[in-house]
Amino acid sequence: MNKVSSLSTAIQSWMADAGQQARAAAKAIARASTGEKNDALWAMAKRIDACSKDILEANGQDLKAARTANLSGALLDRLELTEARVSAMAEGLRQIAALPDPVGEISGMTARPSGITVGRMRVPLGVIGIIYESRPNVTADAAGLCLKSGNAAILRGGSEALHSNRLIGECLTQGLLDVGLPGGIVQVLQTTDREAVSAMLDSPQYIDVIVPRGGKGLIEKVSAESKVPVIKHLDGNCHVFIDRDADMDKAVEVAFNAKCRRYGVCGAMETLLLDEAVAPSVLERLAPRYREAGVELRGCDRTLQWLKDGIPATEEDWSTEYLGPILAIRTVDNLEDAMAHIARYGSGHTDAIVTNNLQKSQRFVREVDSSSVMVNASTQFADGFEYGLGAEIGISTDRLHVRGPVGLEGLTIQKFVVYGDGTTRA
Repeated sequence: MNKVSSLSTAIQSWMADAGQQARAAAKAIARASTGEKNDALWAMAKRIDACSKDILEANGQDLKAARTANLSGALLDRLELTEARVSAMAEGLRQIAALPDPVGEISGMTARPSGITVGRMRVPLGVIGIIYESRPNVTADAAGLCLKSGNAAILRGGSEALHSNRLIGECLTQGLLDVGLPGGIVQVLQTTDREAVSAMLDSPQYIDVIVPRGGKGLIEKVSAESKVPVIKHLDGNCHVFIDRDADMDKAVEVAFNAKCRRYGVCGAMETLLLDEAVAPSVLERLAPRYREAGVELRGCDRTLQWLKDGIPATEEDWSTEYLGPILAIRTVDNLEDAMAHIARYGSGHTDAIVTNNLQKSQRFVREVDSSSVMVNASTQFADGFEYGLGAEIGISTDRLHVRGPVGLEGLTIQKFVVYGDGTTRA
């Protein structure tokens, strides 16, 4: 029995209703002017600001249930909203309004010998399905990005954030209605039924692309089962390599920030690679800071020569995204070994080198095949806002359509436009 026929009648009916609303709404938002879209974003932000207290109360319900269910510290951090985070959601919508509108942008206009002029125009993808876990702020970020890029959105958050997402969704819908746009442009699902995810994955007639945001299990499920194209990243197994030619003061700060600024983000460093020539001196300075921050250090045999109280690292540690206060440390011979380690164990998300050697940094940038490659900078800069894209809908490690932080432009595609003057082909 296929998945569509095994879905309950109620879920199939729900998907048909949501999908038809989204298709109709996608036409409306695709033809909306930049001004109309910006007005909607401001109205949505205003609604979120006005409901801040209620959103925090709803989030409190979610947090209480999550603690009872013994969710990990990393998931609790992603789930929790504060006054500052609610305010940041509203500000994020206003920032999206301030970004250039990619829709309708024409580039590469070229006159051809035949008399035609050929270029490319950016157009919306259509209906975007977002499946995500924990972070309620994704509800506002994803809705805003989809709207500004001219797309309708169907958002399915995790059950752990049900109350938060429900209230944020109501604010977004009301903001749309306030400016006369269809509420169906943004639909936040009100069900915790896992069949809803399967229904979205089985609905290419309603949804044009799926964007999953969450743990590796969610991404793998979506990638394996979806009949809809997927923009995805599997995990953020990020590395920092400290080269023997690094400025050690800068190296220590970069490596500490890359791990400890926030543990639960996909750009957090999970493995520190040390050139053997500087490993003892780096560990002498970094290890006490990590311990003071509560980070558990797991090292290879060579590393444990100098990290006496470290825990022996296993093969699994090199490919694990901890999203918590655990760090794997490996000592390598040189740049070649560091890049070989990243190629074998990395997830293609974000990797960094700290060095003052220009030739080595250029090799690292050219040869490390990740969506973001950094020189003398923390991996935690892997973020759409930091890259000047505004809010992001995720960080793609795919090789097709879009790679790295996915902002407004990544939610559009190009079509060819051709102009003539009664021109006919010989």
